[in-house]
Amino acid sequence: MGGVSFRSRLWVDPAESGTGEKRGRMADEPGAKPGPKAGHFLPGGAGDVTPADPAAKDEQPKYASSVPLTAPTPRLGAGAEAPSGPPVLSGSRLGPPPPGDRAAAAFQARYQPVPVPFEPRKKSKALIAGIVVGALVVVAGGIFGATRVLRSYDEFVANPLGTPSVQQDQPIGVPTDEPTSKPKSDHQVTKENRLYAGGKLAPVACREPKYRPTSKDNVRSYYQALLVCHNKTWEPVVRAAGFDFRPPQLIIFDDGEETACGVQKEVSSYCPSGDGSVAMPWEDLLDKYTKNPALARVDMADALGYVYSVHVQNLTGILDAGGGLRDEAVTPALRLEQERRLALQATCLSSVFLGAAKASFPVTGNLLEEWTWRSKNSGDDIAKGTVRDHGSSASVRLWMTKGFSTANPAACNTFVAAAAEVR
Repeated sequence: MGGVSFRSRLWVDPAESGTGEKRGRMADEPGAKPGPKAGHFLPGGAGDVTPADPAAKDEQPKYASSVPLTAPTPRLGAGAEAPSGPPVLSGSRLGPPPPGDRAAAAFQARYQPVPVPFEPRKKSKALIAGIVVGALVVVAGGIFGATRVLRSYDEFVANPLGTPSVQQDQPIGVPTDEPTSKPKSDHQVTKENRLYAGGKLAPVACREPKYRPTSKDNVRSYYQALLVCHNKTWEPVVRAAGFDFRPPQLIIFDDGEETACGVQKEVSSYCPSGDGSVAMPWEDLLDKYTKNPALARVDMADALGYVYSVHVQNLTGILDAGGGLRDEAVTPALRLEQERRLALQATCLSSVFLGAAKASFPVTGNLLEEWTWRSKNSGDDIAKGTVRDHGSSASVRLWMTKGFSTANPAACNTFVAAAAEVR
């Protein structure tokens, strides 16, 4: 019934958040020797010294060499050429000697050598074979590794990657197999639910909470304690039927307060959003308890039992399927009938809990009397103008009695009951 709250039955009260120093001597200083004359580096020039002059020998520099320089440029002047060396240049010019000049060969040999051609080395055939073999080993290893990964992955998927998912002659995109199971219809979910196959509930060791409805905290504590009992009772039943179990959230609201179930007005309600929530009033219980303590205790137990039963319907799919049947009904009267089937089943399941817990949560004596009175005085027909969506007093009494006396959910299959039993 996605998001729509499910209210409790209508009850009637019987009483009504980061210098260098210069070194050496100058030419004008005493003892300084005269510097060379201009052009003394040229043959016959001023300052030229020959080996015949003895004094000249003393004047030669200490580190001078008697061997003429031959590089990088051959020395100038006659008699300077060596028969075994490269030709000597004559005159002075800029640039390389013209073709045919005797020095051209020497120039070319030094400054324009012929480049040595590059010849690539031939690779050894054995080396090539080794590389090829190595590559094959690497590739083979990669294929083997990939095969292992794929095989491992195949164990976790229904469609193995190592094999084609469709036959060669089948068009891509067409499934090969049909679904293993077909979804159940709303009629099947409501009428043939596995909740009914669990049999009678085991006896429930759950005592009535000792908190009395004299304050909001007391009412909260009462419902928290009783909610634990319902969770312990219904969890194994829901799981045995093949469904997941989630305990509902408890909401205690003030009259007119907006909650997860909407704006609340005096009546208990259930909303299926999230894990489900049961929303319970408290204010009116204080007055009820003052006037009739036994009836107030019966009403608290029955009210939580009713909305918790709607939670059980939600967990087992009955609530949603029942809503589907209601939406498909062709007339307003049939829509109301489907709502009554849901509501009367919740009424019955609430009494199933009390029937299974009667040894520790006794509904006896005055409590039994008030429970019986309540079963007769709850229904859509009690208050004038009430929407007929929860069942008449006669129908409420019928399903409360069935649930309490049998303590078996199978007895609460209102979806197979005759229309006369769900009025």
